[in-house]
Amino acid sequence: MVQLLNKYKAFFIGVLLMFPIFYVLDYFEFILIPKNNPLEIIMYAVFFGILAVLPIYNYSYFKTKKRIILNVLALMALFFMALFIDSFMKMPDNPVTFILLMVFWFGFAYLLIPVFIKKYWKLIVFIYGPLFLYFLYLRLFSGNLETYLEIKEDFPFFIFFLPIPMLFLIWVFEQWKWVQNLKAEKSKAELSLLRSQINPHFFFNTLNNLYALTVKQSEKAPEVILKLSDMMRYTIYEGDKEMVTLEDEIKYVNNYIELHKIRYKKSVDIAFNHDVDTSLTIAPLLYIILLENAFKHGIETLTENAFIHINLKEETDFIIFSIENNFDPNEISSSNGIGLQNLKRRLSLLYKNKHELQVDVLNNLYKTTLKIAKHA
Repeated sequence: MVQLLNKYKAFFIGVLLMFPIFYVLDYFEFILIPKNNPLEIIMYAVFFGILAVLPIYNYSYFKTKKRIILNVLALMALFFMALFIDSFMKMPDNPVTFILLMVFWFGFAYLLIPVFIKKYWKLIVFIYGPLFLYFLYLRLFSGNLETYLEIKEDFPFFIFFLPIPMLFLIWVFEQWKWVQNLKAEKSKAELSLLRSQINPHFFFNTLNNLYALTVKQSEKAPEVILKLSDMMRYTIYEGDKEMVTLEDEIKYVNNYIELHKIRYKKSVDIAFNHDVDTSLTIAPLLYIILLENAFKHGIETLTENAFIHINLKEETDFIIFSIENNFDPNEISSSNGIGLQNLKRRLSLLYKNKHELQVDVLNNLYKTTLKIAKHA
């Protein structure tokens, strides 16, 4: 609390100084202080005290914002002009003073939230225009002053402030929508970055194997070229889409498995079973990270009896992808699992609370299960 007071003591001093300034101005009849309404005096003191101290408190900032300072000074001059005219003419609810004060308050609002005022100026005019015209009619054309004061009893002045909460709520909604759009754009940019982080080593290794096959003039070379071409097309074009069908994702996984089989001289047991509605859609390139891990940390660490068993199925509400592989416990990678972290981050951005990723390790078996809600 003490630190807060020290930090903003200039504002507290400015507010306190406003009280004697008001009473001096009232004494010389430059302004009229409502003696029976202390709350109104306090509100004015707080507002003008903060306004007066701001240039001092943020001197270095305002030094670079000369235009803003000039606008504020112009508004302050307008306000004191309104007070001077009001005290000089000594006319209750002086229309001239009223117009000047309206210009002051709308000018002040424009300085604070210019984008909002520019966007909704028609709505503001629609609300306040009729009220202002009605006030002028009552004040100038309804009869003499006594008649106006009688009508005023049934038309309280605070009605001019009633639209302010509605405009404030619209402004709050605008800020909320702006924040949500900002979050969405940030998430979209982050997703794009995460998609670009799919492991490129597989493509380099496959190209090396393809080179070896072409040197040997192997019959497998055209097949490898075709599968690699399909995978690269899918990664570049389909991978940039919001959603893809399971049919396309299954084909991509099968191509990946077939290309890996060509690489290995040893015998490996790779089985991919799928029993799903292939027209269902999911975000692209989710399963490939789990499959990459199974090859990298499983098959490549074993010299014999290596296996990867993959199952893709659906339940009432979920699409379930599970992959199980064995590995050599003595060949545990020191890698920090960038791919898996990538996947978890993508899932949190895409599916939030509509997914479940479970990893189980038992002896030399590694099993990962990914459940994604249908139509999420």
